[in-house]
Amino acid sequence: MIRVLVAEDMRLLRETLVASLELESDIEVVAALGDGESIVSEAISTRAEVAVLDIDLPGVDGLTAADALRRHRPDCAVLILTVHATPGHLKRAMEIGVSGLVLKDTPRHELIQAVRTVAAGGQVLAPALAMAALRTPANPLTDREAEVLRCLAEGRNPKEIATHLHLSYGTVRNYLASAVTKLQARNRVDALRLAKDSGWL
Repeated sequence: MIRVLVAEDMRLLRETLVASLELESDIEVVAALGDGESIVSEAISTRAEVAVLDIDLPGVDGLTAADALRRHRPDCAVLILTVHATPGHLKRAMEIGVSGLVLKDTPRHELIQAVRTVAAGGQVLAPALAMAALRTPANPLTDREAEVLRCLAEGRNPKEIATHLHLSYGTVRNYLASAVTKLQARNRVDALRLAKDSGWL
Protein backbone atom coordinates (compact mmCIF):
# COMPACT_ATOMS: atom_id res chain seq x y z
CA MET A 1 0.00 0.00 0.00
CA ILE A 2 1.39 3.40 -1.02
CA ARG A 3 0.78 5.98 1.72
CA VAL A 4 0.08 9.36 0.07
CA LEU A 5 -0.15 12.88 1.48
CA VAL A 6 -2.01 15.44 -0.67
CA ALA A 7 -1.62 19.23 -0.32
CA GLU A 8 -3.82 21.41 -2.57
CA ASP A 9 -5.43 24.68 -1.49
CA MET A 10 -8.48 24.48 -3.80
CA ARG A 11 -10.95 22.33 -1.88
CA LEU A 12 -12.80 20.92 -4.90
CA LEU A 13 -9.57 19.94 -6.62
CA ARG A 14 -8.17 18.48 -3.38
CA GLU A 15 -11.28 16.38 -2.76
CA THR A 16 -11.35 15.20 -6.37
CA LEU A 17 -7.68 14.26 -6.20
CA VAL A 18 -8.14 12.36 -2.95
CA ALA A 19 -11.20 10.51 -4.27
CA SER A 20 -9.36 9.63 -7.47
CA LEU A 21 -6.35 8.25 -5.62
CA GLU A 22 -8.46 6.25 -3.19
CA LEU A 23 -10.12 4.37 -6.06
CA GLU A 24 -6.83 2.50 -6.41
CA SER A 25 -6.43 -0.65 -4.31
CA ASP A 26 -2.70 -0.03 -3.76
CA ILE A 27 -2.97 3.64 -2.67
CA GLU A 28 -4.09 5.09 0.67
CA VAL A 29 -4.43 8.84 1.23
CA VAL A 30 -3.18 9.41 4.78
CA ALA A 31 -3.49 13.21 4.85
CA ALA A 32 -5.21 15.93 2.80
CA LEU A 33 -4.05 19.48 3.50
CA GLY A 34 -5.13 22.91 2.26
CA ASP A 35 -1.82 24.71 2.81
CA GLY A 36 1.88 24.02 3.16
CA GLU A 37 2.38 24.81 6.83
CA SER A 38 2.02 21.30 8.28
CA ILE A 39 3.28 19.16 5.38
CA VAL A 40 6.47 18.03 7.12
CA SER A 41 4.84 17.24 10.47
CA GLU A 42 1.97 15.38 8.76
CA ALA A 43 4.37 13.44 6.52
CA ILE A 44 6.29 12.34 9.61
CA SER A 45 3.25 11.45 11.75
CA THR A 46 1.42 9.59 8.96
CA ARG A 47 4.59 7.95 7.58
CA ALA A 48 3.65 9.15 4.08
CA GLU A 49 5.70 7.61 1.28
CA VAL A 50 4.63 10.08 -1.42
CA ALA A 51 3.67 13.75 -1.04
CA VAL A 52 1.59 15.17 -3.90
CA LEU A 53 2.01 18.93 -3.56
CA ASP A 54 0.54 21.91 -5.39
CA ILE A 55 3.42 24.21 -6.36
CA ASP A 56 1.46 27.36 -5.33
CA LEU A 57 0.31 26.49 -1.82
CA PRO A 58 -0.44 29.42 0.52
CA GLY A 59 1.94 30.00 3.41
CA VAL A 60 4.66 27.52 2.54
CA ASP A 61 4.75 26.86 -1.21
CA GLY A 62 5.16 23.38 -2.65
CA LEU A 63 8.84 23.67 -3.51
CA THR A 64 9.76 25.09 -0.11
CA ALA A 65 7.83 22.24 1.54
CA ALA A 66 9.59 19.74 -0.75
CA ASP A 67 12.95 21.10 0.35
CA ALA A 68 11.95 20.75 4.01
CA LEU A 69 10.72 17.20 3.38
CA ARG A 70 14.04 16.27 1.81
CA ARG A 71 15.80 17.35 4.99
CA HIS A 72 13.34 15.98 7.59
CA ARG A 73 11.71 13.05 5.78
CA PRO A 74 14.06 12.08 2.91
CA ASP A 75 12.30 8.76 2.31
CA CYS A 76 9.09 10.57 1.28
CA ALA A 77 9.06 11.09 -2.50
CA VAL A 78 7.62 14.39 -3.76
CA LEU A 79 5.39 14.82 -6.79
CA ILE A 80 4.72 18.48 -7.64
CA LEU A 81 1.48 19.53 -9.35
CA THR A 82 1.48 22.72 -11.40
CA VAL A 83 -0.64 24.55 -13.97
CA HIS A 84 2.59 25.66 -15.63
CA ALA A 85 6.17 25.78 -14.41
CA THR A 86 8.73 28.44 -15.17
CA PRO A 87 12.31 27.40 -15.94
CA GLY A 88 13.15 28.75 -12.49
CA HIS A 89 10.66 26.37 -10.89
CA LEU A 90 12.10 23.45 -12.84
CA LYS A 91 15.66 24.33 -11.90
CA ARG A 92 14.79 24.66 -8.22
CA ALA A 93 12.80 21.42 -8.25
CA MET A 94 15.80 19.57 -9.68
CA GLU A 95 18.16 21.13 -7.13
CA ILE A 96 15.84 20.14 -4.28
CA GLY A 97 15.58 16.59 -5.55
CA VAL A 98 11.88 16.50 -6.33
CA SER A 99 10.88 13.11 -7.77
CA GLY A 100 8.38 14.43 -10.28
CA LEU A 101 6.56 17.39 -11.79
CA VAL A 102 3.24 16.92 -13.56
CA LEU A 103 0.65 19.29 -14.95
CA LYS A 104 -2.70 19.62 -13.20
CA ASP A 105 -4.53 18.67 -16.38
CA THR A 106 -2.66 15.35 -16.58
CA PRO A 107 -5.08 12.46 -17.32
CA ARG A 108 -6.03 10.50 -14.21
CA HIS A 109 -4.30 7.27 -15.25
CA GLU A 110 -1.05 9.16 -15.89
CA LEU A 111 -1.19 10.83 -12.49
CA ILE A 112 -1.79 7.47 -10.77
CA GLN A 113 1.14 6.01 -12.68
CA ALA A 114 3.29 8.99 -11.67
CA VAL A 115 2.48 8.33 -7.99
CA ARG A 116 3.45 4.68 -8.39
CA THR A 117 6.64 5.59 -10.26
CA VAL A 118 7.95 8.01 -7.64
CA ALA A 119 6.91 5.65 -4.83
CA ALA A 120 9.14 3.02 -6.46
CA GLY A 121 12.08 5.43 -6.58
CA GLY A 122 11.61 6.59 -10.16
CA GLN A 123 11.28 10.09 -11.59
CA VAL A 124 8.56 11.74 -13.66
CA LEU A 125 8.61 14.95 -15.71
CA ALA A 126 5.70 16.00 -17.88
CA PRO A 127 6.88 16.30 -21.52
CA ALA A 128 5.49 19.84 -21.78
CA LEU A 129 7.57 20.91 -18.78
CA ALA A 130 10.68 19.25 -20.21
CA MET A 131 10.20 21.15 -23.47
CA ALA A 132 9.81 24.44 -21.59
CA ALA A 133 13.13 23.80 -19.84
CA LEU A 134 14.87 23.05 -23.15
CA ARG A 135 13.58 26.30 -24.66
CA THR A 136 15.09 28.43 -21.91
CA PRO A 137 17.63 30.85 -23.42
CA ALA A 138 21.17 31.11 -22.10
CA ASN A 139 21.73 33.34 -19.08
CA PRO A 140 22.78 36.79 -20.37
CA LEU A 141 23.78 38.09 -16.92
CA THR A 142 27.33 38.25 -15.64
CA ASP A 143 28.02 36.81 -12.18
CA ARG A 144 28.24 40.33 -10.75
CA GLU A 145 24.95 41.45 -12.32
CA ALA A 146 23.24 38.37 -10.90
CA GLU A 147 24.79 39.03 -7.49
CA VAL A 148 23.50 42.60 -7.50
CA LEU A 149 20.01 41.41 -8.47
CA ARG A 150 20.08 38.83 -5.65
CA CYS A 151 20.88 41.62 -3.20
CA LEU A 152 17.97 43.60 -4.63
CA ALA A 153 15.73 40.56 -4.10
CA GLU A 154 16.78 40.54 -0.43
CA GLY A 155 15.36 44.04 -0.06
CA ARG A 156 18.57 46.06 -0.22
CA ASN A 157 18.56 49.40 -2.02
CA PRO A 158 21.46 50.35 -4.35
CA LYS A 159 23.40 52.16 -1.59
CA GLU A 160 23.09 49.16 0.72
CA ILE A 161 24.12 46.84 -2.12
CA ALA A 162 27.18 48.98 -2.75
CA THR A 163 28.20 48.74 0.91
CA HIS A 164 27.46 45.01 1.07
CA LEU A 165 29.46 44.17 -2.06
CA HIS A 166 32.21 46.76 -1.47
CA LEU A 167 31.39 48.56 -4.72
CA SER A 168 30.72 52.19 -5.52
CA TYR A 169 27.13 53.38 -5.74
CA GLY A 170 27.63 54.28 -9.40
CA THR A 171 28.95 50.80 -10.21
CA VAL A 172 25.89 49.18 -8.62
CA ARG A 173 23.59 51.46 -10.63
CA ASN A 174 25.47 50.50 -13.79
CA TYR A 175 25.09 46.77 -13.04
CA LEU A 176 21.36 47.22 -12.43
CA ALA A 177 20.91 49.26 -15.62
CA SER A 178 22.86 46.65 -17.57
CA ALA A 179 20.69 43.83 -16.18
CA VAL A 180 17.50 45.72 -17.09
CA THR A 181 18.79 46.24 -20.64
CA LYS A 182 19.97 42.65 -21.15
CA LEU A 183 16.70 41.19 -19.89
CA GLN A 184 14.65 43.71 -21.91
CA ALA A 185 12.84 44.53 -18.70
CA ARG A 186 10.72 47.60 -17.94
CA ASN A 187 12.53 48.37 -14.70
CA ARG A 188 14.58 46.77 -11.90
CA VAL A 189 11.62 44.97 -10.36
CA ASP A 190 10.69 43.50 -13.75
CA ALA A 191 14.33 42.48 -14.33
CA LEU A 192 14.35 40.72 -10.97
CA ARG A 193 11.12 38.84 -11.81
CA LEU A 194 12.41 37.79 -15.25
CA ALA A 195 15.72 36.58 -13.85
CA LYS A 196 13.99 34.58 -11.09
CA ASP A 197 11.45 33.04 -13.44
CA SER A 198 14.25 31.96 -15.78
CA GLY A 199 16.22 30.35 -12.95
CA TRP A 200 19.18 32.71 -13.27
CA LEU A 201 19.26 33.79 -9.63
